[in-house]
Amino acid sequence: MNLKRYLPILQWAPSYGRDQATSDLVAAVIVTVMLIPQSLAYALLAGLPAQVGLYASILPLVIYAVFGTSRTLSVGPVAVASLMTAAALAPLAEAGTAEYLAGAILLAVMSGLMLTLMGVLRLGFLANFLSHPVISGFITASGIVIAASQLKHLFGIQANGHNLLDIGHSLLVSLGNTNLPTLLIGGGALMFLLWSRRYLKPVLHRLGLAPRAADILTKTAPILAVLVTALVAWALRLDEQGVRLVDEVPSGLPSFTMPSLDLGLWSQLAVSALLISVVGFVESVSVGQTLAAKRRQRIDPDQELIGLGTANLGSGLSGGMPVTGGFSRSVVNFDAGAETPAAGAYTAVGIALATLFLTPAIAWLPQATLAATIIVAVITLIDLPALGRTFRYSRTDFGAMLATIVLTLAHSVEAGIIAGVALSIGLFLYRTSRPHSAVVGRVPGTEHFRNVLRHEVELCPKVTFLRVDESLYFANARFLEETVMDLVTREPELTDLVLVCPAVNLIDASALESLEAINERLRDAGVRLHFSEIKGPVMDRLKGTELLEHLGGRIFLSTYEAWQALTGRAAVAA
Repeated sequence: MNLKRYLPILQWAPSYGRDQATSDLVAAVIVTVMLIPQSLAYALLAGLPAQVGLYASILPLVIYAVFGTSRTLSVGPVAVASLMTAAALAPLAEAGTAEYLAGAILLAVMSGLMLTLMGVLRLGFLANFLSHPVISGFITASGIVIAASQLKHLFGIQANGHNLLDIGHSLLVSLGNTNLPTLLIGGGALMFLLWSRRYLKPVLHRLGLAPRAADILTKTAPILAVLVTALVAWALRLDEQGVRLVDEVPSGLPSFTMPSLDLGLWSQLAVSALLISVVGFVESVSVGQTLAAKRRQRIDPDQELIGLGTANLGSGLSGGMPVTGGFSRSVVNFDAGAETPAAGAYTAVGIALATLFLTPAIAWLPQATLAATIIVAVITLIDLPALGRTFRYSRTDFGAMLATIVLTLAHSVEAGIIAGVALSIGLFLYRTSRPHSAVVGRVPGTEHFRNVLRHEVELCPKVTFLRVDESLYFANARFLEETVMDLVTREPELTDLVLVCPAVNLIDASALESLEAINERLRDAGVRLHFSEIKGPVMDRLKGTELLEHLGGRIFLSTYEAWQALTGRAAVAA
């Protein structure tokens, strides 16, 4: 066993030096300042006590530093996983109860087990079944739902629901009960964060701050909103005016927590845990690969499954919630100069210190401030223009994307992503079940062959070249049979048919039987079947089959070779 494959820490730790440690420590301080309010906010979004977000930001970061392959990915609670956690647990228990917390811990453990097993079995490719339009549509819809779900905290009202329709109706019914101090706190924090995102960096530039420092300070603006609003809430005793606060947060490090062993609960949460795992993995790998490419590094998707899986196991066993690689935190970690995953471990130390010493101050933090933090964070997830871009390029992908958005908004996150995946796979099977093919002819004076409907080419009435532009498998085998026999019927002078196969990467058993049937039918019709440009791996599988033993014609290395041999013979025969 190659230990470095399963323990990536062995790849960078032996050469770890003072300069790297300094860079990692600086990045860790900056990310810690950013992660504290985010951890609290995402726990609130998931319907969990605030400390659960902090617990999920300690042990998972240490474990990922050992098993993860990205040098700059920052693991912890994220918005989409928090929303999916809340949606999965809502039908099973009431938010804030011990049963609800037990469900969240179990989700983290189940997600960890699934991801780790997938990594050991090298099943990272399964994430490819989530097409980009589906993921984009799901994240956009989730961003809208998340933002809408936080409005109740900004207005200080009661509102429930896990889709946009239910949330919207509940908000309208309760809007008359708006708490003015809450609205002022939450609205002020929201406007400050939006202003900071757009204007703070230019202001800092004009004040003479270095570009990198200005960028980092801009991204840590939420901590200023947290400090100011918590201080205002404490000074003015806003809790006595109906402003909901985070309230008492237990101080101290998380303790070992056993997940529930209720098999019924495991079965109820299995689908949700799988979806959280796959979506989190896709998001994490996308961020990790993007950042790694900027430094000419690489990550191993299969090992990332193990890294994220063990991180989730650590989160669940320490009383946390499902975690994955966060986009905004990872970008800050990258920009702050993190050199190795040790930066994440240092960040975990910072979060641990916060749970030991800062919890009394956190108790005075208004929930409206955390809601504003969430809204500003998820705005970047919403990409409605992608609908237009996808529609213009591919109507089928647009259909899958739109279905994902509509079902996520109108029903649930699970229904949206399941429908999107099902549609993507269904549309792929439909497209490939009717493979594009073209009769090709020789471009005069060259060895190139092009579609007769698009180019002026040379043809031979006795020899037809049919280019197949798709791998051949069970879904399209019969369609190829129909295409060939229709072609033969329309060309009575035909004596030779060449299947040109440069795009055929696979011929499965069903397609092999269809090719054998085509060969027999053509022989009965007095037509020889030939092949050209068959790829090596495909040819290796065809060797020894009855198709080659009884083939009426030949196999040519190139289409031009077939043209020379067959059209020359046809001319002599004429």
